[in-house]
Amino acid sequence: MNVLHYVQAFFSDHAHWQGYDGIPTRVGEHIGYTLEALALAALIGLPVGLLTGHFGRGGNTLSLIATAARALPTFGLLVLMTMLIGFGMLPVMIPLVVLAVPPILVTTYEAVRSVDRSPVDAARGMGMREAGVLLRVELPVALPLILGGLRSAAIQIVSTATIAAYVSLGGLGRYIVDGLYQRDYEKVVGGATLVAGLALVTLGLFWAVGRVAVSAGVRRSN
Repeated sequence: MNVLHYVQAFFSDHAHWQGYDGIPTRVGEHIGYTLEALALAALIGLPVGLLTGHFGRGGNTLSLIATAARALPTFGLLVLMTMLIGFGMLPVMIPLVVLAVPPILVTTYEAVRSVDRSPVDAARGMGMREAGVLLRVELPVALPLILGGLRSAAIQIVSTATIAAYVSLGGLGRYIVDGLYQRDYEKVVGGATLVAGLALVTLGLFWAVGRVAVSAGVRRSN
């Protein structure tokens, strides 16, 4: 059987659409892991990136941190955290957040630094406080690039959250891990297809958010 036959067989099997191991349940679990990891990474990366970009300090340090974080093997970190902490959500969230913080952090910093200095200086000259300059002048212009960093982080999390299955949790990785163990390649291909589809849906969602959240003038200038 080729890949298309595996895909057709997986999705046409009614048993895959119901119960605790059904597609709706596994997709919901995967989305939950993704949203939790993305929210934690954004809580870390966005404030640090915005502040360092606004004040123009710490760029080299951020690059070093991002490079070091990207060099860490996600699966190896999962194994290490599981050995240190035990099974559960925490050892899964740590490698996912470590994976997602660098693109958010670096992209946010670069986005704020790339804002034209003329309106920034004019805002300061009119007496606007630093918080107002950042939130009302720099952030709206930098928003497209910031969303790009969040999009990259989200895609990486969606693709990597399958590791949760290796520590007995759920998500779409359950199909891949169980399928390999059972030599059920129909299940493996089906799980991989769902992950790819969820990644495409994520891209579409961020495109829609960008159309709504970014002003038309900023979109045209980009």
